[in-house]
Amino acid sequence: MADHASESIAPALPDQLAGGAGAAVSKPGRRPRYSLLTGRDKLVLGLMVGVPLFFDLALIWGPTIASFVLSFTNWNGIGPIQEKNWIGIKNYESLFNAYPFFWPALLHNLIWLAFLMFIATPIGILMAVLLDREIRGSRIYQTVFYLPVVLSLAVIGIIWTLQYAPEQGFINNVLGRTANNNLIDWLGNPNLNLWAALVATSWRHVGYIMVIYLAGLKSVDPALREAAKVDGASERQIFFRVVFPVMAPINIVIVVITVIEALRAFDIVYIFNRGKNGLELLSTLITNNGISESNRVGFASAIAVILLLISLGPIIAFLARTMRENRR
Repeated sequence: MADHASESIAPALPDQLAGGAGAAVSKPGRRPRYSLLTGRDKLVLGLMVGVPLFFDLALIWGPTIASFVLSFTNWNGIGPIQEKNWIGIKNYESLFNAYPFFWPALLHNLIWLAFLMFIATPIGILMAVLLDREIRGSRIYQTVFYLPVVLSLAVIGIIWTLQYAPEQGFINNVLGRTANNNLIDWLGNPNLNLWAALVATSWRHVGYIMVIYLAGLKSVDPALREAAKVDGASERQIFFRVVFPVMAPINIVIVVITVIEALRAFDIVYIFNRGKNGLELLSTLITNNGISESNRVGFASAIAVILLLISLGPIIAFLARTMRENRR
């Protein structure tokens, strides 16, 4: 009787296993396959991957591809794109040869990059090194220097517009240049407004770099510094010969961030004077051509493609270096 009971129970075991987590799925003549994920797990995993992927394609890659396609048209943003709208590379030819603002805007972007890279970024690194020494009130200094970072660039632009105001502005009042015959028009003078915008954007950039570099300095092994001190190295030698080389990954990140910040600069100059009269940047040219009375969407898309190609350089270099380090 026991043998008969065991025979009746044995065939039911595969059916019971097939319904649970880690179930075995078997077919005649094949070895059973085991799945570690239930149907609900697969659904959750699909949503976690699918939803971000959808938004990435819709909000990033979709507009990127659309800009590339539109750059070969003279579409003005109204109505469907017809065969007569396709003009080939004429937008690019006009951009390089006939458009008077392209090369000055590109030069301004390069000046923006050089200023952030060689002036604002070193100041942020210097502040991080000083605060890393745990001086009295370092927490207060960190908060004060980091405060502009939590503000958007549009808000910073509004703040500095008030500081640069010719008559009521703080800067002219400090300099005593408030009379009508000696006013300094910081934002209206094309010889000054670019540098005024760079000072305003550096106010935020310095604090951003300081926080990133300070976090990296906290991770440096103190034994390296102690060994260098025992060998008689000065503070300057310890930083440039010991700490700075160890901070190579952070240095690369800072370089990439600085390049991207310089190329995508837009908010401050658009708040100042809509990117005109000496403040032309590639980003403002895109807006002024694409959203204006002329509605030159195709031409603005060509500028956007050029800006994208320039931006891809540091991004690809950073990703290539990261991948090489991960393989080691």
